[in-house]
Amino acid sequence: MVDARDEQEPDHRIRPDIPGAARIWNYWMGGKDNYQADRDAGDASLQLFDMATVAKQSREYLKRVVRFLAGEAGIRQFLDIGTGLPTMQNTHEIAQSIAPESRTVYVDNDPIVLAHARALLVNTRPEGVTTYIDADYHDPDLILAEARNVLDFDEPIAVLFMGVLGHAKSFEAARSIVVRVMDAVPSGSYLAVNDSNDLNPDFVALCDNYKATGAVPYVPQPIEHIRSYFRGMEMVDPGLVSITRWRPEPTDIGAVVTLEETSGAVARKP
Repeated sequence: MVDARDEQEPDHRIRPDIPGAARIWNYWMGGKDNYQADRDAGDASLQLFDMATVAKQSREYLKRVVRFLAGEAGIRQFLDIGTGLPTMQNTHEIAQSIAPESRTVYVDNDPIVLAHARALLVNTRPEGVTTYIDADYHDPDLILAEARNVLDFDEPIAVLFMGVLGHAKSFEAARSIVVRVMDAVPSGSYLAVNDSNDLNPDFVALCDNYKATGAVPYVPQPIEHIRSYFRGMEMVDPGLVSITRWRPEPTDIGAVVTLEETSGAVARKP
């Protein structure tokens, strides 16, 4: 993987002096694809809250969700919106390890993410398809139009919003994006969300300080706001819970600290 600390990117959209959400997340995950501004913002956050644990447990949640979707739910198509920087065991790798014919479309508009996607988000099995779309999730019509080039919208699709909806311009904007995408996918599709809530005042304060760094703001939402993304859908057990409580592996039970600040759920479109 290319180290963003040393790489000279020609893309004029890349601003190493302004913290980027995907790069900060990469730093919390222990990655190298970040700049000094990202590390400074990440360190400032760590003084207030253990975001490194949040980042790592969010990845574990993604892995469990995709294993459920590709395994028990039988899904073969994935639309991962706001994918972030690739790490180990990405959506397509997990899905194709269970069902080699799985198709995955990643969506992001961070130029660093896209540069890495070209190199790393590639098929692990010849039967499947893996690709990416350069788009802002505030433009769901563009995302859907591009995704139709790869995904069959007559067959169920799993739509993933993992830790990104808090970056929307408003809660109303986030909900409209989710509704637009889910309206476009057929019955039997699934929605999976990981989003931060506003239960912990220390975490809310962290997000306020994060905004002050110049990064794109992240706004934690009330639990009922997060629940409303799934309105009209059939919740998969155990419903909307802390991401560490969503179908933990037997070896994890009792060993992982519950993250009450992060809520996750998976639901089926009837």
